[in-house]
Amino acid sequence: MDKSRHCQLLLEKLTEVMQANALWEATPPPPSALQSTQPFAIDCLSCEQWLQWVLIPRLSYLIQVAQPLPQAFEISPYVEEAMKYAKGQQAVLTVTRELDQLFKIN
Repeated sequence: MDKSRHCQLLLEKLTEVMQANALWEATPPPPSALQSTQPFAIDCLSCEQWLQWVLIPRLSYLIQVAQPLPQAFEISPYVEEAMKYAKGQQAVLTVTRELDQLFKIN
């Protein structure tokens, strides 16, 4: 399986895990929150919001338009800390670790 297809499957899995654990929001954050320049938009979004409204759409877009995917990617340490007490943290962390592994492969 190529990297783009594998990434898309993991993004779908992440979406399903977040929805199953009531971490998926129906209403997007204000546009200004999506313009943050801070890592993980930490000043404006929760981890779950960042995954839903930034990471998943941006990676999906890159796949859709056949653009190169990021290299040397690691989000699990942030997810582990930011979601330390959240319901479904372990399930989300499992998928983000799989994404991290995928992006370590050249």
